[in-house]
Amino acid sequence: MCLSSARSSAGISSVTTDARAPLATPGQEEVVRFLAGGQAFGAPAEHIETHISHLFLAGDRAWKLKRAITLNFLDFSTAERRRATCEREVLLNRRTAPDFYLGITPVTWDGTVLAVGGAGEPVDWLIEMRLFDQETLFHRLAERGALTRPLAAALAEQVIAFHGAAEHRPDKGGAAAIRGTARDVAVNLRAIPAGILSPADVEAWATRIDAAFAANARLLDGRRETGFVRLCHGDMHLANICLVDGRPALFDCIEFNDDIACIDVLFDLAFVLMDLLFHGLAEAANLVLSRYLSATRDFAGLAAMPAFLSLRAAIRAMAVGMAASSEAGATIARDYMTTAATLLTRPERRLVALGGLSGTGKSTLAMGIAGQIAPGAGAVTVSSDVARKRLMGVAPEQALPLEAYRPEISAQVYARLFDDVAAALGAGQAVIADATFVRPQGRQRLRELAAAAGAPFHGLWLEAPAEVLRDRVAGRLGDPSDADVGVLERQMREDVGTIDWTRLDSSHPDLRAHALTAIALPAVG
Repeated sequence: MCLSSARSSAGISSVTTDARAPLATPGQEEVVRFLAGGQAFGAPAEHIETHISHLFLAGDRAWKLKRAITLNFLDFSTAERRRATCEREVLLNRRTAPDFYLGITPVTWDGTVLAVGGAGEPVDWLIEMRLFDQETLFHRLAERGALTRPLAAALAEQVIAFHGAAEHRPDKGGAAAIRGTARDVAVNLRAIPAGILSPADVEAWATRIDAAFAANARLLDGRRETGFVRLCHGDMHLANICLVDGRPALFDCIEFNDDIACIDVLFDLAFVLMDLLFHGLAEAANLVLSRYLSATRDFAGLAAMPAFLSLRAAIRAMAVGMAASSEAGATIARDYMTTAATLLTRPERRLVALGGLSGTGKSTLAMGIAGQIAPGAGAVTVSSDVARKRLMGVAPEQALPLEAYRPEISAQVYARLFDDVAAALGAGQAVIADATFVRPQGRQRLRELAAAAGAPFHGLWLEAPAEVLRDRVAGRLGDPSDADVGVLERQMREDVGTIDWTRLDSSHPDLRAHALTAIALPAVG
């Protein structure tokens, strides 16, 4: 099926490639000059180059031309191959950005002139897209400090929904496939022009990443067999996410190689996590990870997450390094390569429990210390408030009716929380358990889970003056907790038993530092 679009409202034009009107069919270099020359689209075009594509921005349209290249992970060598890949790109990206991708249009040659959508023979193909506000790209939001926690939360929900609906591909993925991907990336890293990356760094990374995936081979093969390998996005870094009507939209997925697109869902998620970390947004990365896991409960796969994150950083080093035409680009490639080495560090398995009445700031503290407790995207937070919302099938910020707080529902919530803590610890993860834990049995259960996993346990009990708690609870807006002042008053009358956890005053301005001291970790940043 051809997905050719109607002619663009930006205007379709033609131009001779040379005043002498040569008869030879133009090559892609001539096509690029034509498209960038200002006449093809009826308006001046901004030309952007990537390692595998040319983009032309004109008026309210963006046009993509695939480079006529062959690499070890793609083959764009012929116009027919590029046409088929363009059609597939439109089909796949309409899953997450249906209003962006309008179709494909030929670049034609009638023996005298090139044209976009003309009557001559197609010599190449363009993907036609609506042009969105480039300032809403997530990497630009990150660079100017505008990627907020609500946007990070909304992004997590988009990925949750996308992965939930993605086609299962048990014929792809597994340990051999991802080790092959890592080796292909290493080959491409070695081929980057001298002076951009350190050959020693590339070789050290290649050895370590292969060992990391080999150590997780059984896990990776098991995940393929149990449905965690799906037709994913495949290239979900921040420059491929933008805002549409105030909500995140994923675009520009991998269409040219099913071995790259049909991957473990956590490997797909790892790209956005890595890029958030690269841009200094560790709290946002932790929020996305913890929120994603609260819905999918895919804790077992976390054992491979350091390797997933590292490979994603190396892929960005490869892409940026291959396209680098200045020292600025080379520096970014080197920074990604450094990130790839850093993210291979595995977390120390441990359990930190944050308890206390509503309004004591448990969730805020969890976000503040997660990055110090574990490397990469930080410790996973398992929250009773979020678990209750997921159990009831609603988003964490959606308020629940009173019947959702019946004792039997609360018992299910805590059973889910304890199961998730155990699963995350079993994957070698550092975990923060966030709940009131007013019942001694719950506090004891956490100690038992940590002991069973051979993990250090740190219980922190947060307290604050009653008026502070009342003000905090009354001022909540869009919070996963539905507790109001009435609920708080009932909690304050409840007998919580003997508290043998470290007590912390949550109204203290240095609460984060005090919490890290209590679990014998330094406060950083």
